[in-house]
Amino acid sequence: MTYRISGLSPVDFHPLFALSDAELAERQAVRVTANRHPGFPCRITLNDAAIGEELILLHHVSHDVATPYRSAYAIYVSQSGSAPDYFDTLPPVMQGRPLGLRAFDAQGMLRGARLSAPGEADAGIRDLFDDPGIAYIHAHNAAHGCFVARVDRA
Repeated sequence: MTYRISGLSPVDFHPLFALSDAELAERQAVRVTANRHPGFPCRITLNDAAIGEELILLHHVSHDVATPYRSAYAIYVSQSGSAPDYFDTLPPVMQGRPLGLRAFDAQGMLRGARLSAPGEADAGIRDLFDDPGIAYIHAHNAAHGCFVARVDRA
């Protein structure tokens, strides 16, 4: 069994960097500068931003389904790169943090979940995908609860 983890498409987010702070505020978003590393995980590149890098913190609907499991929270995005694909390996933002893994069926209903300590996410993903009814997994930072990335069968 193989899996793929992808960053969010930059197409929807890069125009935000041209907006003024007031225009961002109208969209409930703010411009921030990374002041520590790690600490500002970009959902496009799936890397932590470098110290001094500009990001946008915004509200993002990560699970846009017509079920009680629809979900949204704050995420960081940078303009520094593209959305890579990771096959059977974890991106940097998933390697050093405890994660909550939420497994959904094709209709967007929660069918399983795992907490994984740093270094355990690969095993948790594979365990959840052992169930053929699981269509995809959402990884969330366990402490802050924010969406990290979607994991699909590959």
